[in-house]
Amino acid sequence: MARGKVTKKAVESTISGITSHQQLIGKIKLVAGFLLVSFALYLLLAFISFLFSGGDDQSLFNVKTGDFVFKPSIQAHNWAGKGGALLADIFINRWFGLASFIFIFLFGILGLRIWGRKPVPLLKSFAISFFLILWVSITIGYFFISSYEDSFIYLGGMYGFYLSNWMISFFGSIGTFIVLALLLFGFLIFTGHRITAWFNNMLSSAKHIVESEGVIEPEEVDPEVVPDGEEDKAVSKVIDENGSIVTEFDPDQKDPLIENPEDIDFETELGKKEDLMPLGPVDIMIEGKVPHEEVLDQNIPPYNPRLDLSGYKFPTLDLMDDHHSESADVTNEELISNKNKIVETLRNYKIEITKIKATIGPTVTLYEIVPAPGVRIAKIKNLEDDIALSLSALGIRIIAPIPGLGTIGIEVPNRHPEIVSMRSVIASRKFQEMKADLPIALGKTISNETFTIDLAKMPHILVAGATGQGKSVGLNAIITSLLYKKHPSELKFVMIDPKKVELSLYAALEKHFLAKLPDEDEPIITDIHRVKATLNSINMEMDQRYDLLKKALARNIKEYNKKFIERKLNPEKGHRFLPYIVVVIDEFADLIMTAGKEIEMPIARIAQLARAVGIHMIIATQRPSTNIITGVIKANFPTRVAFKVASMVDSRTILDTPGANQLIGKGDMLISYGSNLTRVQCAFVDTPEVEQICNFISSQRGYDEAFLLPEYNEETGNGESSASSSDVRDELFDEAARLIVRGQTGSTSAIQRKFSIGYNRAGRIMDQLEEEGIVGPPDGSKARQVLIHDEYSLEKLLNNN
Repeated sequence: MARGKVTKKAVESTISGITSHQQLIGKIKLVAGFLLVSFALYLLLAFISFLFSGGDDQSLFNVKTGDFVFKPSIQAHNWAGKGGALLADIFINRWFGLASFIFIFLFGILGLRIWGRKPVPLLKSFAISFFLILWVSITIGYFFISSYEDSFIYLGGMYGFYLSNWMISFFGSIGTFIVLALLLFGFLIFTGHRITAWFNNMLSSAKHIVESEGVIEPEEVDPEVVPDGEEDKAVSKVIDENGSIVTEFDPDQKDPLIENPEDIDFETELGKKEDLMPLGPVDIMIEGKVPHEEVLDQNIPPYNPRLDLSGYKFPTLDLMDDHHSESADVTNEELISNKNKIVETLRNYKIEITKIKATIGPTVTLYEIVPAPGVRIAKIKNLEDDIALSLSALGIRIIAPIPGLGTIGIEVPNRHPEIVSMRSVIASRKFQEMKADLPIALGKTISNETFTIDLAKMPHILVAGATGQGKSVGLNAIITSLLYKKHPSELKFVMIDPKKVELSLYAALEKHFLAKLPDEDEPIITDIHRVKATLNSINMEMDQRYDLLKKALARNIKEYNKKFIERKLNPEKGHRFLPYIVVVIDEFADLIMTAGKEIEMPIARIAQLARAVGIHMIIATQRPSTNIITGVIKANFPTRVAFKVASMVDSRTILDTPGANQLIGKGDMLISYGSNLTRVQCAFVDTPEVEQICNFISSQRGYDEAFLLPEYNEETGNGESSASSSDVRDELFDEAARLIVRGQTGSTSAIQRKFSIGYNRAGRIMDQLEEEGIVGPPDGSKARQVLIHDEYSLEKLLNNN
């Protein structure tokens, strides 16, 4: 009897345990399904946003991982935040391109499957999806291979790029097209009927989920156990109250002959589309408000910014010389000798290689080696000095491994380096056909290809290197590229040259390409005391441009200028065509040593914000130390150009990696942008050539004066003297006074954050508060003392004044 009771209790306990265990599993499934579906929606938001804002977020991926994750000051433009930007870049750029959208579908159906919903067969869905991911990625990589150079987004992803390249090399271009077509044809033959049933099951399951009263009861058939070819038989049955099978029609269902009314050809069915639309623009008035975009006059042609200088002629190629060296060819004897010495040196250390290939560049030859299985890469990397000794070379650079190739590269300087002339680079088809907002040709790569970049996408460049290694020539190459491609109405330079001689030749372009302060006599800023005023004036220009973009509902300068050209913006309301502004600063170290934070802060603000409004910076320095190239500068200058430096420490300061210390000088440089590090021989443009180009441009009719930046009052702007600050009290003065008294903290940055204004304006408000006796004088880096302790006294003071 006792045993029976114990057995009964044990059974009840077991049943209770099983029930609670099942409940726990049910809860876990509910949470897991919710997480997967939410993750799919999150990816969808991130991917869609990446198509529009991915270019603005490329600089984030150069930030250190700890800073990227934990620093809230680092913000992403992606709607899904930094995590969404990173995931979108991984899935789209690094993996499968636009085909990555299929992953969203996979995560979604997996989440529904965990919930117990079976909209489609799971295994078939995954098999079909993975085939489509690979096929779409390769096909897009095949057709849009040029986008990998000119766009931030890799439409086919890196896998599509490399696989399509491999197929082209193996089958040829036409053969690859045939193979892709055959794969698609075979896929459709074997899976066409299954895909049809796939969608039928999905629609059937969706209808079952949405239906409310249970009038419609689909036949419970597991999609995965339906025999092949029988999927169409798994249909929904409609049962009435008496249990009879009846047929019902959904009154909201579209006519099967017209699945989508929008697909009707209006030209054949209803006449031309123009007959159904108003002939002119319609002005819509909502509560007396005029739309932001308005066509001022239907008959006025689009605005042409080049009409003011319609007779302007672009510089010609005959203004530059072809610096060609007769003895610059690399002989077969040199190639064979270097190859044998590399193989011999590696064998001395018991390192065998299976293949070696040479790519001849203008100044450096790249030897690609494939080591034997089992050889550690680090072992070859450590032999850098030994290989340089055996080759009697100035210095070699080992790339282990070469990204994307699976080989190890050894860059060996040529005995007779070739001079890359700026003329050959400008005349190249790649540069001439380049479609970019600010095209720049820097030189030639190791494979003798013209290296071009778009400054508008960079968006700022840091140039650094030891004295005499080519920085000035590099700056001239950048400026010359822009002069050959841009009209004076589309581009303006602000040139700052503390040395007073490097950029002086460009003073002749004052009435064509230069911008300056209204009261500035010299078009090239050489006085260090005027640099601060110029940089703050550029900040004011940036703020004004953002106000214009806000009024025009445009996200960047390209959209704004397009609307202005189409005459959708009214000049009487302050709108104007915005040219790009490129700020060129030579000898940045001298400015930092002289002015310090007063120079660094406005530069950092321009670098952080000015990209969208078309203001870009190029700064150069011959002193690559951490107190000059600070963390603030490095974080906002993702594109960095390093010429030869003296030590590995300097190379790491510039590029965050060694390598610049192993360059051979005379224009040999490394350029880092995104995650790429490319070795380029900078194009050589001599001083007489620059002078001829400037004389050619200056001899033509220009504007009446240089492009004028906003006027900047240096005395009130930097807070040194505020004699005139009380003449016109700031409109935010009263609110700022209440904020300071309420918080009892005299902080300029608090005013700046609260009212979303610039630092200069917040400083002027603080000076006015000091004049009225509300706060005390500045006390170093500490907050100012608040002299009024209650709001009643403050209101009394404000009313009296």
